[in-house]
Amino acid sequence: MRIGLVDVDCHNFPSLPLMKISAHHKAKGDAVELHNTFGYYDRIYMSKVFTFTPDYDYAYNADEVIRGGTGYNIKTALPKEIETICPDYSLYPQYSESYGFLTRGCPRNCAFCVVTQKEGNQAVQVADIEDFHRGQKTVKLLDPNLLACKDREKLLTQLAETKAGIDFTQGLDVRLIDKDIVTLLNRLKVKMIHFAWDNPHEDLVSKFALFNEHFRLKSYERKGVYVLTNFNSTHQEDLHRIYTLRDLGFNPYVTVYDKPNAPKITTQLQRWVNNRRIFRSTKKFEEYVA
Repeated sequence: MRIGLVDVDCHNFPSLPLMKISAHHKAKGDAVELHNTFGYYDRIYMSKVFTFTPDYDYAYNADEVIRGGTGYNIKTALPKEIETICPDYSLYPQYSESYGFLTRGCPRNCAFCVVTQKEGNQAVQVADIEDFHRGQKTVKLLDPNLLACKDREKLLTQLAETKAGIDFTQGLDVRLIDKDIVTLLNRLKVKMIHFAWDNPHEDLVSKFALFNEHFRLKSYERKGVYVLTNFNSTHQEDLHRIYTLRDLGFNPYVTVYDKPNAPKITTQLQRWVNNRRIFRSTKKFEEYVA
């Protein structure tokens, strides 16, 4: 068969589903390539992660077209024999990292997130690191909440034993931090650790303070925290989280829910915080907008 693959999002990040589909078909002896508008294919797979991504509107010549991913249908999933296969990294030669999930699912069920609906309300192990890591210098983990998995200590130990750089692309759950977890995180080669403080009504100060006390990297540039705004928070609650994180030695990063409809003061807040030079030199938001 001739197989064509379409990464609908094209978001400067390799499509893990397409890499797995490619590996599956190549193992069967099929010819696989990223879609060429002038080519003919027995089957085309179109993968779309984000619902807001415009659909692929180029002409294609194929006997069959299969569309999948959260951007099309939140309930779609790869067959088990494809989901568990090692990705075909040759599909994206411009990327040199390994990509994968050690766990799936999250117990938090946040209203702004689809993970619980899509993957379940428990974080469960779905792979070992050797299932998708082939000696690359960096591992990019896509897990939604690795620390919520009961096997987290075993999995963190696996990551440490790779000696590779570890990038938790979706961040870690600071609510699950304790001294033992920080000790394991200290064994990892990381450039930065990300957390999130999305709910302004949760007091997470003690957790951030505990992590800061025991984590080996002390620079604020190595400790980032996503701060969700324009969702169940007031401007003053946004400022409280931002100031508190800065005072604790963390680097806040403002994300805006439904940005096209967000109030001006929220988009101004985002520009102030996310411009590191301005944020460090202008201590108060009122000074920035004055």
